[in-house]
Formats: sequence, C-alpha cells, structure tokens
Amino acid sequence: MTEVSVKRVLSLVCLLGVLAGCDSHTGGSGAPAPHRDPAEPVPGIAPTRPDHIPPNALSCVVAPVGDGDPTPAVVSDPAAPRITITVPQGWTSTPGAGDTALNASGPDTLSATVTIAATDLTPESAFLRHTSAVGGSLPRLKFSVTGSPFCGYSSQQLAGTLQGPSGGIDFADRITHIWTNTKQYLVTIHVQANAGTSGFKEARSQLTQDFSVVIP
Repeated sequence: MTEVSVKRVLSLVCLLGVLAGCDSHTGGSGAPAPHRDPAEPVPGIAPTRPDHIPPNALSCVVAPVGDGDPTPAVVSDPAAPRITITVPQGWTSTPGAGDTALNASGPDTLSATVTIAATDLTPESAFLRHTSAVGGSLPRLKFSVTGSPFCGYSSQQLAGTLQGPSGGIDFADRITHIWTNTKQYLVTIHVQANAGTSGFKEARSQLTQDFSVVIP
C-alpha cells in the first residue's frame, strides 16, 4: 500500500471516530468465494460464519479509489454498522432520518441515498427481495446484477435504466448484508439520475465502490 493510500485509510478511521483504541476484525470468518456458476440465482454471496466481534471493531478498511470525499453514513440504531463511503467532490450531503443514513446530491439530476436497515433475512433472501422491488412499478429498460463480495460480506452491484413518466432514469445500487453481534443489516447505496446525465458513470463508480465498516 502506498503512503498516499495509508493516509487515506487513516482519514477514514478518524471519520468513524475509532482511531484510538479500536480493534481490527474481519466480517465473520469469511472464505474466498469460488467462481460463480453462471446459472447461480443469487450472485455475490460470501460464505461466512458469525462470530463475536469486539466493540467498535474496524471490521473492514478500504482505500477508496478516486478523488472523492470520505463521508460517514450512520443511523440512530446503536447496534447498526457505521460505514464510510466516497462522495464525489462538489456534491452536498446531509444526514438522513430513520433507516436513511445519508442523502447526497450532485449537479443536474445526480443524487444518492444510503440506507442501513435491520433485517431478519439471509443474504440470499434479502438480495432477492431488494432486486424484485427495484423501480417499483416502473418498467426496466436495462437491468444487471453482479456479485461483488468484500471483506467477507455478501454484496451485489445492481445497475440499469428505468422508464419513468418523463423519460429514462439511470440507477445503480450497491447492496451489502452485514452481520453484527446482535442483528443483521442490509446496507444500500442507491445512485440515480436522468438517463444520459453527464458524470453519472463516474459518480456511480465512486459511490458504489467497496467501503469501510465499523461494528459497534
């Protein structure tokens, strides 16, 4: 890891408020995911075995790619994981309420929302439910799902275009299933813009990349 990467990782830890006295821990006893069978119905599932996680454990440290701003996303639930995502420079972000951890907006119609919600579902079931609900009643013009597990967590990247009332809507979701000592959570990073909006691909890449995780 380069000196620049080390500095960026340390800045993420500072943002999460765990620089002093935090423990480093993996997201369960993860094993490398085998190459996926193309016929597998739910990609991105990481085989994990829940185990005890020390308080305020920095369970995943990621050196972000790009020149965005490391931004914490936290909900009021004291048992919920605390994450740090990369928000593109020039965007504005504000804390959310309830299960919404963060709202962010960029130029034109670019926007993003981060939710951290408790779930009783397994990763497979949680991902299938989320996927089936994408877009609501809006027709899907394009749609893709890619498995993207990281740090021992099950995770997927969703992308596509919806047919909205006034035209197409490009979107991208990063959904991640995170286990804590007391609950399971589904973390969702949702990015969208009017179809063809300049900068959407770059914003999507920064916002939906792997992120750092702290378990309370």
